[in-house]
Amino acid sequence: MSAAILEEVLTSLHVITLPMKVKFRGIESREIALFEGPFGWGEFSPFLEYDEVESLPWLMSGIEAAFAPTMDPIRQNISINATLPEIDSKIRIAEILSWYPGCKTIKIKIGSDLPRDLARIEIVRSLAPTAKIRVDVNGNWDVNYAQSALQAIFEITGEFFEYVEQPCGSITELRELKRKLSVPIKIAGDELFRKTSDPFGIEIAGAIDIMILKAAPLGGIRRSLALAEHHGLPAVISSALESAVGIAHELRLAAALPELRYDSGLGTGALFVSDVGSNEISNGSISLQPLIPSAKSLSNFAALPERKTWWQDRIRKTWASGADVWLESEGWKR
Repeated sequence: MSAAILEEVLTSLHVITLPMKVKFRGIESREIALFEGPFGWGEFSPFLEYDEVESLPWLMSGIEAAFAPTMDPIRQNISINATLPEIDSKIRIAEILSWYPGCKTIKIKIGSDLPRDLARIEIVRSLAPTAKIRVDVNGNWDVNYAQSALQAIFEITGEFFEYVEQPCGSITELRELKRKLSVPIKIAGDELFRKTSDPFGIEIAGAIDIMILKAAPLGGIRRSLALAEHHGLPAVISSALESAVGIAHELRLAAALPELRYDSGLGTGALFVSDVGSNEISNGSISLQPLIPSAKSLSNFAALPERKTWWQDRIRKTWASGADVWLESEGWKR
């Protein structure tokens, strides 16, 4: 069975390059591999620097999308947040926020320049004074910096500060930060789960309040749901900067989660100049629907032939790093 799946993936493979409206995560375009199976389209888009072991869950998630039946949804409309990259111009910030019509939550990427970050948050507050604010640090702070930075952010945002995402890198630091915080700020874990070989084995007590779930780096919808049930914390479904195909799979995860308290970070398609399909944002939400990339879009965004060869080789190497064992351990059947 598994050899046949790999062959179908490689045979149906399309590699595309999507240009971005604004630099995000340090990149100006996103290179993505798409493939088709009996149940639809799947995406394989680990960032180029990821090795085969880290890329394996991404491949399994794409295979789940294309080769496994879709789970029955609990909800049809998924409320989302706006995503703001590290942009400082008020005019440009207003433009980017306009890409997210009706969104009531804004996720702001922040870094190591606190005055600049605070100024950006002040601008957002002036433009959207009633919006909930969440900030994403990607684990880049130490405990002392995080403590002072979060205090300063809370002074600006107050009750509108929803949570901080991965302020520190390690579980030990997060636990220490949580003990030291003197203001009521929730902490969400992202890299904590997707950057470890065993996300089920992490002891999260006293460290975080919220889980960030991303189907692609966690190995798919079913594994993400099992992880949420195992740890028993509220979850936010978020994207890994996928194309419309990958976002459609993340939307299915959001639709299947038993309880969805928070807006999902699944509007990142707005950051692309164009895409292979549309997950349209309307009144702050995206409706669940099948996503089939058009032949025209696959042609228009096709990467150079040598890039397709590179991705085919990457898929073979990623598969060889443990796909057969993964499928067997997950009780995967086609």
